[in-house]
Amino acid sequence: MLSLRAPPRTLSASPWRRRGRLDGFAAPRCVSAAPPATTLETATARPAGVSFPILVNGCTGKMGVSVAEAATSRGLHLVPVSFSSRENLDKTIQVGDTDVEIYGPSAREDVLSSVIDEYPDVVVVDYTAPDSVNSNAELYCKLGVPFVMGTTGGDQQLLYKSVQDSENYALISPQMGKQVVAFLAAMETIAEQFPGAFSGYRLEVLESHQAGKLDTSGTGKAVIACFEKLGAVFDMERQMVKIRDPEQQLYMVGVPEEHIEGHAFHLYHLTSPDDSVSFEFQHNVCGRSIYAEGSVDAAVFLYKKVQSMDPKRIYNMIDVLQEGDMR
Repeated sequence: MLSLRAPPRTLSASPWRRRGRLDGFAAPRCVSAAPPATTLETATARPAGVSFPILVNGCTGKMGVSVAEAATSRGLHLVPVSFSSRENLDKTIQVGDTDVEIYGPSAREDVLSSVIDEYPDVVVVDYTAPDSVNSNAELYCKLGVPFVMGTTGGDQQLLYKSVQDSENYALISPQMGKQVVAFLAAMETIAEQFPGAFSGYRLEVLESHQAGKLDTSGTGKAVIACFEKLGAVFDMERQMVKIRDPEQQLYMVGVPEEHIEGHAFHLYHLTSPDDSVSFEFQHNVCGRSIYAEGSVDAAVFLYKKVQSMDPKRIYNMIDVLQEGDMR
């Protein structure tokens, strides 16, 4: 079993042993976020010729606020309303120059209907809560408003059925980080085309997320499944290290202190049966900008599909990547 305190001395030692502070070795680190872009840089990054109203549902959470900020920096028109799962919430959140008023669940339909009347081309981006996924999607479909569902959880089968039955436009993805999606898609392609390429190799995995994430990383599980198709040997109980303790994340894994409450570190280490060959794959995310930018790309993509009356109705982030029109 992998140990953070005493890695084995063989070549198949903990993947982290050469990387950071784990037992004195170097740990994978994430570069701190870059400073905000200048006005000129921001203007250059805006999608040329594309401007439409966007409603970010879930601005009471950090992810929702991040998406709203990314949308305004890209030149989109942020609709000044959002919804909360709590009633009687008298609250206004400022995003850039926009005061976003928060409404409770009982006001959703009336408020959203008014928004559609005022902004007929609006696209909704949803970052609410798992228990709101299906009810929110049903409302979007009922009113015919296209939406990007970034919230994970809920009944996924019912979610897709709601969109299919209504013929509404929607982009649904549990992972909005474009580069992470591309990496996962590449891994799935490799696994399908070269089954058994890593037969007999031992797989060891480290994943670290903020303390609030209690479950194992879904992205990590998907990548592990690919390695297993490639023939790697993996035991979730013995060869997975899941870290949620902030002190370990800071001093052992090497997560920058400012990102302890928002990060996603993944490291996959493979070792040959005779310990003579090893491979490492790693993707570390600090903060939420990768997901926020991906969500805005998804909204722009969906808006274009609606305007062109594309016959397809349900999309995912692979469709966005294949389109190639991203910022």
